[in-house]
Amino acid sequence: MGTVEIVHVDNKNSHEEGCYCLRSKPKSEGYINKSDWLIERFNEGLQYIKIMENDKQAGFIEYAPIEYSSRVVDGENYLVIHCLWVNITGKGYATQLINKCIEDAKQQQKDGVIVITNPDTSWTPSKDVFIKNNFVEMDNAPYHFELLVYKLTDAQNPYFPNDWDERLKPFTELTIIRTKQCPFLSIAADNVVDGAKKLGLDAQVIDIKSREELLRLSPTPYGVYGVIYKNKLIAYHRLTVHSATKRLKEYF
Repeated sequence: MGTVEIVHVDNKNSHEEGCYCLRSKPKSEGYINKSDWLIERFNEGLQYIKIMENDKQAGFIEYAPIEYSSRVVDGENYLVIHCLWVNITGKGYATQLINKCIEDAKQQQKDGVIVITNPDTSWTPSKDVFIKNNFVEMDNAPYHFELLVYKLTDAQNPYFPNDWDERLKPFTELTIIRTKQCPFLSIAADNVVDGAKKLGLDAQVIDIKSREELLRLSPTPYGVYGVIYKNKLIAYHRLTVHSATKRLKEYF
């Protein structure tokens, strides 16, 4: 296996360690946005932990207290996992990172750990590894979103809102809702804008700046990205320009 190291990225070493995603393009808008976003979030208790094998990035996990999290879920005193990604598989790295989060939850006297999954996309963590690590599915939402929880106490269960259809009603024009939590969201938004131009459409972009806005505006539990047109959800993850144009045509 060689040398394995756990690296906690924080305000002191974030520029040196860098982000896991889009690290091949450190001068891109998305990467810079993510780096700046992390620096702002560390003071809120966000944790960004990389696992290194022989000085190469093997995976990472990102999680935050629910009151500062980037996922649309209601509850109190939980940690919420935003991202879990492992590119060197078969060595238990995902479980190791999940256990690190659980241990942090115990030390912080949290009631448990939350993760949101979706079998239709790789933009959320894989459900299977969490079920394997004793998470339990407790709620679901439209578009096949699932709420999984590892409980540490008998506190009230977290839950999804139930007003997803209502959230779409204000948006008749093409609207992109996004945050800086994921470095790929800048590319995702640009692709929709470019695809829309092919159809003669202009896109309004709403940059969410607070959890209050996220809880109120996001069209899905994913929270950090959504594309809405004519009161319909077009996408909640990145599309190519071609795919965005094709999707928009269905409602044109």
